[in-house]
Amino acid sequence: MSVNSADSPGGPAALDVVLRKAGRTKIRYRADLLHDDGTHLTVRAAWAGAGVRDFGFVRFEPGDVFTEHYWRDRWYAIKEVRDGGGTLKGWYCDIARPATVTADEVVSEDLDLDLWLSADGATVLRLDEDEFAQSGLEAADPQAAAAARAALDELERIARTGGFEALLARRPAAPQGTATTA
Repeated sequence: MSVNSADSPGGPAALDVVLRKAGRTKIRYRADLLHDDGTHLTVRAAWAGAGVRDFGFVRFEPGDVFTEHYWRDRWYAIKEVRDGGGTLKGWYCDIARPATVTADEVVSEDLDLDLWLSADGATVLRLDEDEFAQSGLEAADPQAAAAARAALDELERIARTGGFEALLARRPAAPQGTATTA
């Protein structure tokens, strides 16, 4: 089902975002549904963490706004991060199983690997590979581990060759047999 709730009467619909890790809920928060074409879902939410989280390369803090992109067929989620004034900080990417979506929630299962792309595109960081190695996923689910590694490699390649703008842009599908230009 295709939904573009931002155009619905009364404004965007709300749903819960549920981030799970190792079988438990890490965080649950409310977000505005901006777009859902049946494969790619976009939501927007304020920073839901407690206080400031300083990673060294970026700080997430109260007032930050996250535009989050989830896919039902891809092994990652991409979160565009802006400060309260709208200035882009960058993109934080979670390597995760394809999202599951119901009428009132989107569930994303984090697989430990992450990637950061700074707003200026100059900094691309692969994160938490040590946590991934210690997670036991390689032994427990080798196919998922391989998909996770491939997703991290794909995101790094995209980040280093122009960034995420094209990937995150919502374009209407062309009628079958019709060519489109980017």
